[in-house]
Amino acid sequence: MVLLENDSFLTELTRLFQKCRTSGSVVITLKKYDGRTKPVPRKGHSESFEPADNKCLLRASDGKKKISTVVSALGYLCFNAYSNLLRAHMDGLKKKDKKSKSKKTKATQ
Repeated sequence: MVLLENDSFLTELTRLFQKCRTSGSVVITLKKYDGRTKPVPRKGHSESFEPADNKCLLRASDGKKKISTVVSALGYLCFNAYSNLLRAHMDGLKKKDKKSKSKKTKATQ
């Protein structure tokens, strides 16, 4: 996995979206990142670790290529381009099929 700067992450994410436009998919994950590179120690060991600030880890993958970036709490204002990028490339989503309620009630009886 490649850890990129925020601007280069957005350009690579745009390339992933364009590459998977006709076929394929892009998987994006977002999670809280505390800055640890090692696992949390067991309960028997006491080690206090306080993160300096809140951060988010963004990952994107098309199955072959994986990219990631870390966004700090202070840098989120500059990351509005991320939401604009998602809005621009989410036009190929399929609507979920709604099943009728009458079929479900007949099946349970």
